Amino acid sequence: NGNEKIILCERGIRTFETASRNTFDINAIPILKEKSHLPVVADPSHGIGVRRFVADIALACVAAGADGLLLEVHETPEKAASDGQQTLNFQEAERLYRKVEAVRKAVVG
Repeated sequence: NGNEKIILCERGIRTFETASRNTFDINAIPILKEKSHLPVVADPSHGIGVRRFVADIALACVAAGADGLLLEVHETPEKAASDGQQTLNFQEAERLYRKVEAVRKAVVG
């Protein structure tokens, strides 16, 4: 089946919508998993681009079957070199990790 050192990453598409950085396509996750043998990860940080929504989108990605998450995390997001508006702080990331584990266990069993 070819090179197995590849992952597929959903991180949204650019549309005319202005409420978020990109339009995140959660539908892509199960579709890609069905059509490919490659792992599918999701990048809700870039996909939504708004910190207050990153955790909710991340949990939805896990429920949709994502094999992993790519998240921006920084001790002080406001001081991050880039993308501070979509970056979680350490406490937010820790809370999200616990929720991700619970969702994963509920979905995967």
